[in-house]
Amino acid sequence: MSELAVQLSGVTKSYGAKRALDALTLEIPRGQVVGILGPNGAGKSTLFRILTGLTRPDEGTVRIFGEAPGWRTNRLVAYLPDRARWYADHTAEQALRWAETFLPGFDPAAARRLAEFMKLDLRMRAGDMSRGQEARLMLLLCLARRVPLLILDEPFTGIDAPSRARIIESLVTHIGEDGPTVLISTHELHEAEPLFDHAVFLVDGRVALAGSAEELRRKHGSMNEIMVSLLR
Repeated sequence: MSELAVQLSGVTKSYGAKRALDALTLEIPRGQVVGILGPNGAGKSTLFRILTGLTRPDEGTVRIFGEAPGWRTNRLVAYLPDRARWYADHTAEQALRWAETFLPGFDPAAARRLAEFMKLDLRMRAGDMSRGQEARLMLLLCLARRVPLLILDEPFTGIDAPSRARIIESLVTHIGEDGPTVLISTHELHEAEPLFDHAVFLVDGRVALAGSAEELRRKHGSMNEIMVSLLR
């Protein structure tokens, strides 16, 4: 398997007159926790959909551990889309059984440990859960998969502070040493910043700034300060 988790070269994607990604070139090594950061409309979600094979680029090449994204790379990637929801009439227990049947690499024992850690009642229906409880369920379905790449698109949006803290604690526990490569898009920079080994800032579908989180902080300040400066 390639030492690069993600490799994009000259990737362009347009929706009508709007260019979501503009000749984007990017390399992410294995084993990194990477913040994919930027304002709304910067191209973050489009990038994630391309990496998962849900969207095809208009131009350029994309590789996930050396393979082109598609159904074969489903075994390599766990993806949490922005504002993900579960079937309202299903319990969390039913969600776990569905995941065990259909999601490659899903570990039911790990899922139950995560549910206990996240204080998630498996008897609850998704429709009866708070936004934070449902967000924990959706994250659990990703974290319980034994895959080398985890993609989280705004996993903290609209979630109360205690749930955000519990989710971040779960991520820290799950990632550890020799964990998966993790790509996280979030506007909750103050809370998520300690997770990052590396950060990539996108503006108008291009890389505006990228590097190790430690080096970026040394040169430019916090992730939030960098974001503000890029938008001036």
